[in-house]
Amino acid sequence: MSGREEVLRRVRRALADVPAGETPADVPVPRDYLRGHSPADPVETLAERLMDYRAVVRRTDGAGLPALIARLLAARGTRTVVVPAGLPAGWLSAADGVERVPDSAGQTPHDLDAVDSVVTGCAVAIAETGTIVLDGGPGQGRRRVTLVPDHHVCVVRVPDQVVGSVPGALERLVPSRPLTWISGPSATSDIELSRVEGVHGPRTLEVILVSM
Repeated sequence: MSGREEVLRRVRRALADVPAGETPADVPVPRDYLRGHSPADPVETLAERLMDYRAVVRRTDGAGLPALIARLLAARGTRTVVVPAGLPAGWLSAADGVERVPDSAGQTPHDLDAVDSVVTGCAVAIAETGTIVLDGGPGQGRRRVTLVPDHHVCVVRVPDQVVGSVPGALERLVPSRPLTWISGPSATSDIELSRVEGVHGPRTLEVILVSM
């Protein structure tokens, strides 16, 4: 039995007494703990936390978004960009000369490693932790498209997609969806306490806060 099969076996055993059709909403969980510290300006706090994690934060409005994305891709020297299904067509409308690579199940990690950048939206962003959550919804793509290409441009609609705390984010997320939680570029300090970026994901994360 593989490790995956063993994990699934234990999950199924733990859920064996759950009635068919029961949902999390059917079983209220007391949540009388402190749910957050209510940052005065969640968007500003999110930006500060993201920069603490060495993400690059940009700001624009809806009209300026296509030109900003085009500039970021050009500055990176991007020739190819992964496009998740459902990504608003206008976001890449100014990226002339950049080949669009549609996200598809047939792509291997090797295929994605040959792509320069990926542009996605997100499901929600958490101010207190500087974390962005993707759930595979429209414009977000599969998890691997945000883990393999070395450059990730992520668009966050503000203030609508920003919440103060993790509990606030969980209320917006569907637990059965594949969730990817991103706090800055992929990094580790395991190697002689020296920070190394790009270990398990993109070395460069650029977050665009789009005022709507």
